Amino acid sequence: MKNKKGKDLVPLRNKLSQRLISRSDVPIIVYLTVIAAMVVMWLLRDISSDLTQDFFVELFGVAFTLFIIDVLLVRSKSKRWKIVRDDIDYLIARGVNRLRDGISTRVFNFDPDVSVTASADIRAQRNAFLTEISLMTPEAIEQQLNETELFSHQTYSYFNERASDFWDIINMKYAENLDPELVSQLINLHIYLKDLGAQINQYRKSERFIEDSDFYKNKAKNDMSAILKQVVELLQTLKEEGYSEGVRLTN
Repeated sequence: MKNKKGKDLVPLRNKLSQRLISRSDVPIIVYLTVIAAMVVMWLLRDISSDLTQDFFVELFGVAFTLFIIDVLLVRSKSKRWKIVRDDIDYLIARGVNRLRDGISTRVFNFDPDVSVTASADIRAQRNAFLTEISLMTPEAIEQQLNETELFSHQTYSYFNERASDFWDIINMKYAENLDPELVSQLINLHIYLKDLGAQINQYRKSERFIEDSDFYKNKAKNDMSAILKQVVELLQTLKEEGYSEGVRLTN
């Protein structure tokens, strides 16, 4: 993967695997306040040298203690994050892979050539298929919808389950250590999936309001197609960033 200047880009997943936590838990304003107070005490040393020196020493002790505790906390968090980092990465990659498969099959009725023996070949077919979908206009995507299955109660439940999967990851204890760019992508994916479910409900209003059934169906399909384009584009981006992985098989 290359940027606009032709330089190789490191996938986000690889960047996160190489990066350790370095963020301080002590707000910078605390350090600035202590340092400012030390400067004031130093400037006032001629007025009352004994008192200002005592305050200066105390403030220096506070600053030193804050620094040591902060370093220890960051090191402790880094150690804990290193243990679970790969597992959380896998949870995200597995979720993305499952959604890519579900979108391909349920929404677009993707039917791969299963005569190939390697599952990697089937995934390559699916990736080529989704790449083609991502380049389509919403109008063209609408023509590819598997309408019968897409607007069913089962697919509504499916989208909600996948949305909950990503929301659970975002709200995990260690999610604060994820890169903000990745968290933003997962939040957007959660929102899109919820919106897809809303369009299914919109479509099914046609069963309740028979006279206006065409209006509800057409509006749902139009909005669904626009949202699906965003979903597929985001799924392709996540795959390029290294977040698409099949089930881990244990020996």
